[in-house]
Formats: sequence, structure tokens, C-alpha cells
Amino acid sequence: MSETETKDAVVEAAETAVEAAAAEAETAAAKPEAEAAPAKSMEDLGSALEESLEKGPQNDDPVWDKFENMLKEKTVFPVKVENSVKGGVVAFVDNVRGFIPASKLSNGYVENLDDFAGKTIDVIVITADRAAKRLVMSARDVIRMKEREARKAAIESCSVGDVLEGTVDTLTDYGAFINLENGASGLLHVSQISFKRVEKPSDVLEKGQKVKVKVIAIKDGKLSLSIKALQDNGHQDRAPRADRGDRDSRGGRRHEHDEEHDMFGYKETGKATTNLGDLLKNVKLK
Repeated sequence: MSETETKDAVVEAAETAVEAAAAEAETAAAKPEAEAAPAKSMEDLGSALEESLEKGPQNDDPVWDKFENMLKEKTVFPVKVENSVKGGVVAFVDNVRGFIPASKLSNGYVENLDDFAGKTIDVIVITADRAAKRLVMSARDVIRMKEREARKAAIESCSVGDVLEGTVDTLTDYGAFINLENGASGLLHVSQISFKRVEKPSDVLEKGQKVKVKVIAIKDGKLSLSIKALQDNGHQDRAPRADRGDRDSRGGRRHEHDEEHDMFGYKETGKATTNLGDLLKNVKLK
């Protein structure tokens, strides 16, 4: 409904209220004195008009109660895309025209909106404006919800000691994020790459590289991975060089809780690429 139509509806509702009040007053005047109700003054009629203008036109369409509840509950439901329009696509829900912006159609960039015409997709309501009769939906939010659920399930399927194949996804100064074959992802800390000292993960790993890793810890829904745990330490009679040489920024020995903080207190930032050295040649393939 346009702004002009809304104003007209408000005025019409107000006029109806005034007419009803006037008719009530006339009816009361025509009744016997014993039955007549007190006549309403012009002040009363003015108050009724003002109250009606404040309330606006009645809008008790139950379908909007449904949409508002779906918005609150984040209900996932399927819709069939009718056609594309400027900036998105149109789909009808209970005979109400809904809009899905192009940015909410997919997890990535949508080049051609017409590709979605006739397709059925899962969406949630993100805007349900009863007064403006505006219904907006999102498919991207549903996709991301499902991805989060899948990652959570994949992590829950892992156990400490599992050996899995994975692919290097992101390189940082403190480690590499590995996408595992089961759909989960975890951090390969720089101290867990090799028994030999590694200054930067990018010195020995590159994005897209296939690696075999061992799950060495699980905490707060995060996986800590290790390649070193699959290697044969040739110096059993002395502490591993990486452990002996692992110093903090002030030159002091790093403690176990410092490494744990690096493993589980990370944020996914930074990227780098390089070639794989010979540090992984002793990996045990089981």
C-alpha cells in the first residue's frame, strides 16, 4: 500500500468513526428520556476522530501474524521463485508477494537472477512489515545455518587420536587452517608441523596442499591438529628441537598454556603460500 493510500485509509476510518458517533447521538436523542443515552458533544466527536487517526486503519489479516511468528522463530520453509526483478527475485507465500534480495539468494555472488526462476529454495523470513505489507526472505541465511550445523556435526564426529587427510586452506604466522576430509576444519599450530624448528608455516606449507594430520586436542568446538605427532622423532634421548627452541618474544621459554592459547584462541586471519620442504618426509602413512 502506498503512502497516499495509507493516508486515505486512515481518513476514511476516522470519518467512519465520526459518522458512527453522530448516528449514535441521533438515535439516543430519538429515544424516550428514560432510555436515551447521554448525547456526545463535539468535543467527544473530536476525541474519537483523534483516537482513530492515531490508531490508523485496522489490519487484522491473520497471515501477517503467521509471518511475524516465522520471523521470530527463524522458521525454514520452501518457496518457489516466480521471476526476477531489479535487485532480486519474487516468490509468493500464502498469496502474499515476497521479495528475496540478490545478496540473500546465495552464499556467493549471483551473476544471473533469471537462473533462479522456477526453482524451489529454502528460506527464512527476515522482514515482516504488516503495515507496509512488506515481506522479505533470505536463502543465504539458511545455507549458512546448514553449514554451521554440518561443521558442528563433523567436529563432534572427531576424537583425539584420529588421523585424517586434509587440505591447507589458510596460512597465518602462527599456523595453518586445515579443511579435513570429513567436513571439519582445525588449526595446525606452527609448533606441530615438525620436530625441526619452523619459523613460518609458509616456509613449508602452501595453500591447497594435501596433508595427513592427527587430532591431538578438542576444545570448545575447535580442533587442534598435528603433523609432528605422525613423524618419527630421531632424537629420543633429548627434548625435541622445536620444544627446546620455542621461545617467547622476550627470549624466555614458552609454557604449555601459551601454546594452548595459540591453538584455541585463534582468529582466521592472514594468508601465504610457498613450497613444501623435506620436513614431512618422515610422516608415517597408516
